[in-house]
Amino acid sequence: MRDFSTDHFQLSLNTATVRKQGDLLAIIEACARHQIPAISPWRDQVATVGLEAAVKAVKTHGLKLSGYCRGGMFPADASKRQEARDDNRRAVDAARAFDAACLVLVVGGLPHYARPGSAVSHDLGAARRQVEDGIGELLEYARGAGMPLAIEPLHPMYAADRACVNTLEQALDICDRLDPARTGALGVAADVYHIWWDPNLYRDIKRAGRERLLAFHVCDWLVPTRDLLNDRGMMGDGVIEISKIRAAVEAEGFAGFSEVEIFSELDWWKRPMDEVLRTCIERHKSVV
Repeated sequence: MRDFSTDHFQLSLNTATVRKQGDLLAIIEACARHQIPAISPWRDQVATVGLEAAVKAVKTHGLKLSGYCRGGMFPADASKRQEARDDNRRAVDAARAFDAACLVLVVGGLPHYARPGSAVSHDLGAARRQVEDGIGELLEYARGAGMPLAIEPLHPMYAADRACVNTLEQALDICDRLDPARTGALGVAADVYHIWWDPNLYRDIKRAGRERLLAFHVCDWLVPTRDLLNDRGMMGDGVIEISKIRAAVEAEGFAGFSEVEIFSELDWWKRPMDEVLRTCIERHKSVV
């Protein structure tokens, strides 16, 4: 297991962590100022400043991308399926423009939540089949662009709206069916917030292996959690055994960035950006 206690050169900032404090260009400048070497930006933040300007800022400051957020939201009725295809291809293209390590896929839940305007359906099994079909179709396009796809399983509380893939096991089953040769083109983003509770977590990290472990995200689970989406904790403020999970991931050969991703309407989004970044650095050294 790598020693993070003396520096933060393996820290990446998911830009959602300070999305309320400034636009993406300001976040990039702040990361450079704090010598944070990598980021993972969100598409809406990129759209606000423009793709060309965002790519230029990343390159000017010498930052890397641990991932790009996000593709996915595959389930849709017939009227929205072309929209989903086109949207995901644009996500691949943007990730490639940044030379991101992977495109993170939040796969979507029931069609009327994943693609608003789709007909209402409560068929979760059908949604999961659409997810696999959509990833399979996108995978061919992504291979051509040289952009790995990372399926991010989300906590089951998001099964209806955000992601009907809820465990590493489900995500790895999809990977094994679509990429049985384990080529590195398809894998998983392991976010401790979503997977820490899983009784099969360590078994499935081992199953994933280096070829499937494309991204590793950290934050903490607060007790109580006051908002299911926007009350993530800073590392060390909750109940997740973060360093134990990182040790398991690294035992399989993962050597990428530990990406801090915190949605915090009630706390961290209210604090100055520099304070948040300083705390991320300190907790990365002492907790992650």
